[in-house]
Amino acid sequence: MSALTTSPPTDGIGIANLPNQRHKIVAKRGAHFTIMVVGESGLGKTTLINTLFSTELSPPKNYSRRHVKQMDKLTEVEIIKAELEEKQFKVKLTVIDTPGFGDYVNNRDSWLPIVEFIDDQHEAYMRQEQQPQRSEKTDLRVHACLYFIRPTGHTLKPLDIEVMKRLGTRVNLIPVVAKADTLTQNDLFTFKQRVREVIQAQGIRIYTPPLDDDENAEHAQMLIEAIPFSIIGSTEDVKTADGRTVKGREYIWGVAEVENENHCDFKKLRSLLIRTHMLDLISTTEDSHYENYRQQQMETRKFGEAKVKKLDNPKFKEEEEALRKKFTEQVKAEEARFRQWEQHLIAERDRLNKDLEHAHSAIKSLEAELDNLQVGYGRGTR
Repeated sequence: MSALTTSPPTDGIGIANLPNQRHKIVAKRGAHFTIMVVGESGLGKTTLINTLFSTELSPPKNYSRRHVKQMDKLTEVEIIKAELEEKQFKVKLTVIDTPGFGDYVNNRDSWLPIVEFIDDQHEAYMRQEQQPQRSEKTDLRVHACLYFIRPTGHTLKPLDIEVMKRLGTRVNLIPVVAKADTLTQNDLFTFKQRVREVIQAQGIRIYTPPLDDDENAEHAQMLIEAIPFSIIGSTEDVKTADGRTVKGREYIWGVAEVENENHCDFKKLRSLLIRTHMLDLISTTEDSHYENYRQQQMETRKFGEAKVKKLDNPKFKEEEEALRKKFTEQVKAEEARFRQWEQHLIAERDRLNKDLEHAHSAIKSLEAELDNLQVGYGRGTR
């Protein structure tokens, strides 16, 4: 008898199908993505978000009564949630807006609500992981933060540098130059170069696509070279001179097209956020930023111990400092008035003492004269 010999199957044992299994799980479960927009009012944050996802996630803001908020002097945090579906794949999208940031003359500590919100989401997720039941966890950790730079044509403002330094260590920071159609191509190129130089000189951490993937390394390098992305946002359809209907802004001199790479970097930004690097943004947030926060908190706190909340409220901090300054000035004024009273009393006391001495001397002289008169009168009667 001859032994039976079996040859291994030509298609392997099936390990290579693991990515397909993973694809089915992800396709069934869907994904969630949280994006934050930070910048001054009027830079087109809402318009860009609506343009990115081709839907009106947030209605346009009304800035006619923006001056009324000067009384509040507080950066707010607004949360917008939506569910998007494309080719039967669902993404739960969360947009974090920060109205009020950078809108005041004194913007001291205006970034605190933003930084605290990012830290609070890491804290909330860490607390949920420590619970016995972890099946349903609310996750609002910010996966990407778009920081809008005003197109001044000069460079970053001190407020931009301060905020970007604080955000870069907590979240995937992506700087964008807003309203790029307000600058010429040469001015825009020079402005972006200056911004890159300041970012490098100040040591600001920004998100850069990984270059370890050989297939997408060239595309990733192109995205890195485009940072900060120049953007034009518009949800309106306009007609070009050659008859095409595109998303863009119509001017006397022509049309600024949103998806024209010769006009802006909108397509590159959309590719970075959605088409090619959304998963990397999510994994970087979970494996890097969240783990750094978790490690820092676990090293300084006991298990289950609540986070120490800062008592400083940025809304009332300036008022508190003003009241403290006013109180100090009033105390100094009262002390100066008391010193004047004291000096006046001392001078009055000295004057009265001198008058008393003069009166005492006068009495002594009168008594001496009286004694002399009495002696003279006695001699005359003898």
